[in-house]
Amino acid sequence: MYSLVMLLAFLVVMVSVGVWGMKKTSTLGDFFLGGRTLGPWLSAFAYGTTYFSAVIFIGFAGNQGWNMGLNAIWIGVGNALFGALGAWLVLGKRTRRMTQRLDVMTMPEFLEARYGSDHLKMIAAVLIFVFLLPYSASVFKGLGHLFESTFGISYDFALLVLVGITGLYLILGGYFAVTLTDFIQGFIMIVGAVSMLVILVSKAGGLQSALQAVAQGYEEHVPQGRRPSLLTMGSLIFMTSFGTWGLPQMVQKFYAIKDELMIRRAAVITTVFALIIGVCAYGTGMLGHVFLDLDSVPRLASGAVNYDLIVPTLLTTHLPEALMALIMLLVLSASMSTLASMILVSSSAITIDLYKGYLHPEVSDKTSLLMIRILSGVFILCSWAISRMQIGFIVTLMSLSWGVLSGAFMAPYILGIFWKGVTKAGAYAGFFAGAGTAVTLFFVLGAPRSPLASSIAMLVPFIVVPAVSLVTPKVDSSVIDRAFSD
Repeated sequence: MYSLVMLLAFLVVMVSVGVWGMKKTSTLGDFFLGGRTLGPWLSAFAYGTTYFSAVIFIGFAGNQGWNMGLNAIWIGVGNALFGALGAWLVLGKRTRRMTQRLDVMTMPEFLEARYGSDHLKMIAAVLIFVFLLPYSASVFKGLGHLFESTFGISYDFALLVLVGITGLYLILGGYFAVTLTDFIQGFIMIVGAVSMLVILVSKAGGLQSALQAVAQGYEEHVPQGRRPSLLTMGSLIFMTSFGTWGLPQMVQKFYAIKDELMIRRAAVITTVFALIIGVCAYGTGMLGHVFLDLDSVPRLASGAVNYDLIVPTLLTTHLPEALMALIMLLVLSASMSTLASMILVSSSAITIDLYKGYLHPEVSDKTSLLMIRILSGVFILCSWAISRMQIGFIVTLMSLSWGVLSGAFMAPYILGIFWKGVTKAGAYAGFFAGAGTAVTLFFVLGAPRSPLASSIAMLVPFIVVPAVSLVTPKVDSSVIDRAFSD
């Protein structure tokens, strides 16, 4: 009963926000970037809620909490310091300035304008579409299964709720609606995350007793030979922290903030949000060692530990019904905010970068706005259809997405906003080196070592781009002057 009432209230609020956002959205820039008028709180929560989807609360927290014990908390700390604070302070001001100078709205448009390359924009747009659409489908799929197993809601009905709510407020209100709903969802995430950790710690006998029990349980449950190495833990923290620096749906948040003076405030707000969510999520995951043992821990048919069910098992067993309803909204909010950002960026890759950028440059802003709304709906429906088909390789593609997209975009983007010497050939070389390394190492090292593969893929282009740029023709001086002018 609690779940149904809170879900209906949540639905009404989200639709109302979408209608409000529609009244403020009259141009393509309004729909995709909110007219670059957003303040620090909305921008910070938009970044934070896009950063953390339901994956961190369920599968990721359960997996790392069980396998890393107390060390899992360092992932949350690293995400807050490097993925949130570092990203805003290092990239925020430069990114906003240069994207305004070049008059661009998307990552592919930025690469085209910064390096004077039409083909790089087209390749980047296709890469975003190929990896973000199935990625969003995998989030739908995982969330549908979670609602089915944890809350007793059928898989198909859960998908329809997700598609309906996300589609309504995104298509109607665009980025205005996405950021305001992110703000609301962010507070739901904070209250839900803190509540579940506090209750579980209390049931474990308090903070000190809980930490001691986690350490003792970890020694008993995870043999020495199966514990992750320092290299594995380091690559996991690196991938989840610095990987956001190159993801198009994350970088977009820097484009839209109202002015540079707000960047430091947004950085602090995002860091506090990330620290709360990260510590609560991984703290809950590692408490599996307190409430579960080798006999009661969820397992797959093969006998291996089912990490995806560790946190749901803790929550359904030890939390009251009313709080479980709040946790349902927490998981829903975390996923919908991430999905909305990915779908918005995917639809922009077709509308802004390919259709308006190549096929019909003369298309009116009104027509482009209508098209991006339609395509957002189409992508949501495609994600829903793929989710219902239960295609196995989607999960594999999701694992690849982070490494491929960050590997391809990070070096050409970051070096491009700081160094005038990056050439078009250098950007191309870094783009293909990052994406190629991510795909190759994923299959060579295997899915369990995908954090290491992704981390290497992010680092390799930072060697390739400068090396190629030093021996290839420079970008036209007029392009450089425009990009770096005061």
